[in-house]
Amino acid sequence: MTTDASRTPVFTPAALQHLIETGDGPRLIDVRTSGEFETGHIPGAHNVPLDTLREHRAELRGHLDEDVVLVCRAGSRAAQAEEALAEAGLPNLRVLDGGMMAWEASGAPVDRGRQRWALERQVRLVAGSIVLVSGVAGFFVPGVHLIGTAIGAGLTFAALSNTCALGMMLSKLPYNRGPRTDVGTVVASLRSGSRASKSAS
Repeated sequence: MTTDASRTPVFTPAALQHLIETGDGPRLIDVRTSGEFETGHIPGAHNVPLDTLREHRAELRGHLDEDVVLVCRAGSRAAQAEEALAEAGLPNLRVLDGGMMAWEASGAPVDRGRQRWALERQVRLVAGSIVLVSGVAGFFVPGVHLIGTAIGAGLTFAALSNTCALGMMLSKLPYNRGPRTDVGTVVASLRSGSRASKSAS
């Protein structure tokens, strides 16, 4: 099955859960940040953050095959990962439709660790706070309100380009950091890890 907009092959949470329960689960690659992954992930998934995957896709390609499902929060980063791996010579990968949001909504099992606010929620808090403060300060200091205008422009660009510079900056904060995810650690995990199965949960 593919999406009409991007033609990226997608896999529904129900279909994935069925394969996992029957012991035929594909390899799951979660491309969120290590902090997001640590907060909650599908049992048996491997964490390969999108930035790491893009930078080392040629090396990672040797440890993957086409029986892979890519996972992120809602699906957009996983689609970007699919494009990057396709460019490296690994086409026909699938994306979990709706990402972790859909997986959790379906009631499927999740391995949980240290809890954090989702990056999207943090972006809303920081951007909203800046706009609010600059708007109020603008009554007293001429021109300060333009800071809010700049934030609005940045959010508009983020939506149009499907990127978020503020989110990427926030992901670097100690609060959002999880276990180490350099390429050596990722490759070791892929070598020693198995495909998703019911036993992983």
